[in-house]
Amino acid sequence: MRLHVHGYVLLALLAAGCGRAEGGEIATVNREGEIVVAALGDSIHAGSPYWDPDPDVRASYGDDLDEQSQWEYWAARKDPRLRFRNCGVWGERTDEIASRFDACTADADVLVVQGGINDIAQGRDVESAAENLGAMVRRGKELGLRVAIANVLPWNRGWPSAEEPIDRLNELIEELAREEDVPVLPFYATLEHPDEPGRMRDEWTSDGDHPSVEGYRRLGELAFRLPPSR
Repeated sequence: MRLHVHGYVLLALLAAGCGRAEGGEIATVNREGEIVVAALGDSIHAGSPYWDPDPDVRASYGDDLDEQSQWEYWAARKDPRLRFRNCGVWGERTDEIASRFDACTADADVLVVQGGINDIAQGRDVESAAENLGAMVRRGKELGLRVAIANVLPWNRGWPSAEEPIDRLNELIEELAREEDVPVLPFYATLEHPDEPGRMRDEWTSDGDHPSVEGYRRLGELAFRLPPSR
């Protein structure tokens, strides 16, 4: 599964007092106290399959395009201090995500690291994926950023074979978070079917790989929490 998005989000929030951002950000009007959140990850950060930070890719979506297909959209509506820089790229493994670290985090206040499902989809070992995620978390802390890490979602189309490596990677993410004293955003539990462990509920996924708009709403409103100041 190549879960790939290039470029930058240009999104006008629908709430009162919001404006259009340049440079890949979901933005409120500039104001004192604004918090820039670098969302560094794969297609789950990007908003696939109905949104893409790359305007050329968005143009190919036609009537399916929906700016609400991003958890960042919903988190920014909930907390107008937040300006998200969507650095999600469809299909990238954790090593590929890490290569974009500097570009994504420049002048940011907060870093949300996410990734790993494409490592699993490509048969890579989850220990290496966890090491890559850990390197990004530690680098963010070294830069003085407020850092959080999201765990890996259930994968309906990869079930049941992907269930074990997903569980193992999420265990490693929890261990990493404890060691580095950063919060885990509970993406997995927020979208897991209560009666079908290891799978997302049908209404919370658009294609078995990615969340639906309702799934992204749940991630933005329920799973995202601003990490504490260090």
